[in-house]
Amino acid sequence: MWSHVAMKSSKAMTIRLSADQAEALATVASVDEQPVSDVIRAAIEQHIERRRHDPAFQESLKDRLERARRLLRR
Repeated sequence: MWSHVAMKSSKAMTIRLSADQAEALATVASVDEQPVSDVIRAAIEQHIERRRHDPAFQESLKDRLERARRLLRR
């Protein structure tokens, strides 16, 4: 899970949530006694890890990289 250790480099991003999503997120963070930003970072990290282990995603990624390589060789 995410820690409060300073990141070597970071990028600020903005997301838009529905009012219901924002309220649910704030509730989850409150119950877990964590800042909302930590909950968001943990969710993003979990999503990325799932995609790293998803064979269909990995195949699509390989296809996209190969198309980019072909375009750059022109």
